[in-house]
Order: sequence, then structure tokens, then C-alpha cells
Amino acid sequence: MQLYLIRHAHALAEEIDPDRPLSPKGRAQIKKLARFLQAKSAFAPAELWHSPLARSRQTARLLAGAVCSSAKVSEIPHLEPEAKPSTIAARLKTFRRDLAIVGHEPHLSSLASLLVTGTVRADVFKIRKSAVLCLDRSGPQAAFWRVRWLLAPELLD
Repeated sequence: MQLYLIRHAHALAEEIDPDRPLSPKGRAQIKKLARFLQAKSAFAPAELWHSPLARSRQTARLLAGAVCSSAKVSEIPHLEPEAKPSTIAARLKTFRRDLAIVGHEPHLSSLASLLVTGTVRADVFKIRKSAVLCLDRSGPQAAFWRVRWLLAPELLD
């Protein structure tokens, strides 16, 4: 199973729009990311989960539409910036298909740390806006996940 942890793209400032949807820069980031992932055939989740926040939802929908239109896109609770990563980690124990989670910091870095090291630390990984961290689990009984690759947005330029 592969797990893609994706931080949402650049969003509008709260002063401009309290809902913080994607900015034009953010939409361009996701288009560039989608082109790269599609060209490399490096992204094929069966599902995309996103937080209830607009910037995460828009990022997930844009990626799904451009790269993996057959993936089920779902809003999932407990993916907000300050949510406990252990809630999602517990849910992943029974999940068997490739999955993408579009979320926020510090939640994504804390979740990645918990999955890879067994402890929650937001300083082990730094997932920048529109970055993708790919983890894999060798089997359903595997205790920890492994890092396969990290795609930082500046690598796409």
C-alpha cells in the first residue's frame, strides 16, 4: 500500500477571504504538480481524503480531476491542522488500497512521523505547500511505514 501525504497548495490570506480558498498561485501549483505526477505515472490512489477546509478540498479535487479521475474523493474528519494524528493512523491500519491524504501542517508532518517512527513529532518531516510525501507499508501487519519519496514544489520548476 502506498500513502501520499499532500499539503494543500497556496491559499488566499484570511483577510482577503476567511474561507481561505486556493489562490491563483495555488491553482497553478496544483496544475504543475498534476502534470508531473501524470507524466511519471507516480500517483494512482484509489481514494483521496481531504479535510473540511476549502483549500484542502480544492487541492484534492483538482488533483483527482487531472491525474486520477477514478479515485473516490471524500471529506474526512480529523484532518484539520491541529487534529490528533493517532486518529487517522488508527484508521489506516485496516486500509488496504493506495490512498492520498490532502491536509495541513502541522498535522501531516506529525502523522508522517507517527507512521514512520512510532512517535508524534512535527519536526521530523517538513511538508511544504503543494508537496507530496509518499510512504509505503510492505504488508497489513507492518508496524511502521517507509519513506519512498518526497516531492518538493521547487523541484517542479
